[in-house]
Amino acid sequence: MAIRNLTPSQIGDVVRTTRKSLGLRQDELAGAAGVGLRFIVELEAGKPTAQLGKALQVLSALGCTFDLKPPLADKSSDEP
Repeated sequence: MAIRNLTPSQIGDVVRTTRKSLGLRQDELAGAAGVGLRFIVELEAGKPTAQLGKALQVLSALGCTFDLKPPLADKSSDEP
């Protein structure tokens, strides 16, 4: 299921749900992702100032993918 315009809270929900479905404790995920336990707790709580790099490490450790697509270029401005 793809989610558009993710909020920190939605990312936290995805991390928590995925972690639990994999049968991992928060400390186990922290170790697998190379981050601290406190970071996992705060990320799952939807902390809006969580570090992007660490969040991406956690998502990768869970096997989640993250696709970022730029907006489509306005083709009308390219025409003479």
